[in-house]
Amino acid sequence: DLGVHTLREGFALPTSGRMTQREIWDMVGFHSREQGVHGIHYDECQHIFPKKSAEGRAMILDSFKSLLKKPDWPLMLILSGVDELAGHINSEEQLAYLLRPVPFREISLARDEDVKELNRLCFAYADTAGFDFTPLSSMDFYRRLSCACSYRWGLVIELLIDALVEASRCADLCLEAGHFCRAFTDRTSLPSRYSPFSVEDFEPLFKAAKIFDLWNEKVGRGG
Repeated sequence: DLGVHTLREGFALPTSGRMTQREIWDMVGFHSREQGVHGIHYDECQHIFPKKSAEGRAMILDSFKSLLKKPDWPLMLILSGVDELAGHINSEEQLAYLLRPVPFREISLARDEDVKELNRLCFAYADTAGFDFTPLSSMDFYRRLSCACSYRWGLVIELLIDALVEASRCADLCLEAGHFCRAFTDRTSLPSRYSPFSVEDFEPLFKAAKIFDLWNEKVGRGG
């Protein structure tokens, strides 16, 4: 199912009938070689494991291992996700040996490099969308943005995109905290205007672990 859902749009897979795991991944290898594809990236990869049986998880891990060791066209795999993904990968010793973990630490505004990176990201994305980020560029806003994103870099990028889409959709001339507030409440299904961007004393009310759960719940509901 993982191979079918991911690759049906890009490759000419049958639209009906069942294919075996081996047939799916053989076709992935064939089309990758024919199209000169050297790597495959699966984002939020941890989501493919929890509902699987032990046999199903082992089959997926074995398929990943086979892709990496294909004699005619070995592929690079980039599997990104949260910490639990490492546990799934490490359960298959040979696969764990073939992959190199690259952990991303949480955002800390006590580190100058993290503040600079947040600043760079915000200006880069806003500039691409045609907005000036200067009015929002402050430590107070970065504290609120980091909190709203559970101090995760990936969520910062997602929220930035959502806020910029919101501002563009409303045809607003200036990017404002309100755009981030609406994007945040939409993502987390919290009440309108209840976010780190709208509450003055926000830190006691918004805990990183709980916010991260809300983001994940939205993904699980298909949001």
